[in-house]
Amino acid sequence: MIRAVAVLSLVALLVLVLYVPSAHPPERFLDQLRSEHEAAMGFWGTEPAFAMLDRAMRMQSGAAEASPIPALRDMPRTPGVNGAVASEMASVNQRLFNNAYFRSVDALLMLASYRLSVLLQWLPWLLPLVLVAGTDGALVRVIRSKEFLQHDPELFAVWCSLLIITLCAMVIAFVLPVSMHPMALAGFPVAVAVLLGLAIAHFHRRA
Repeated sequence: MIRAVAVLSLVALLVLVLYVPSAHPPERFLDQLRSEHEAAMGFWGTEPAFAMLDRAMRMQSGAAEASPIPALRDMPRTPGVNGAVASEMASVNQRLFNNAYFRSVDALLMLASYRLSVLLQWLPWLLPLVLVAGTDGALVRVIRSKEFLQHDPELFAVWCSLLIITLCAMVIAFVLPVSMHPMALAGFPVAVAVLLGLAIAHFHRRA
């Protein structure tokens, strides 16, 4: 069950992430980023909001450097290549990667980087919750084993499946150009912490 849910969730995630840039122009993602940055300034304050934006820009720059898509400045300079061939290769590269879809992908990644930066801003407050939920689940499991109670593999599969679905939903929420309050992103780690604790509490070892 867990394997099937993981495969279906990842396939749905991949399809949606590839579909969203084709359904929205790059301006839609950039407008959404500006709107969320203004909301972040009202919620966090000017300095933290610009710190999150700067972190997102640095993450986007790192992703661009690691991208396999070639840039014109990175193309090799081969003096022996005919000028017409080089011009045709540059034209092919331009048609392949400098179109509306790939520009939307870049804008989508920028929006996702900003939302990830906002989530990292929440991390110092949310990480203790994750640790407490995991520890609580482990203690419940130990207590159940001391009382000679059987751990329920069906419940373990249910909580693990919900955990996988929640993680995939978080990634999808990062790329959708819909309005999200700064506190909305904090709900995903809270849900992950609760589901992780429940999964650990019902973890079982197969004989």
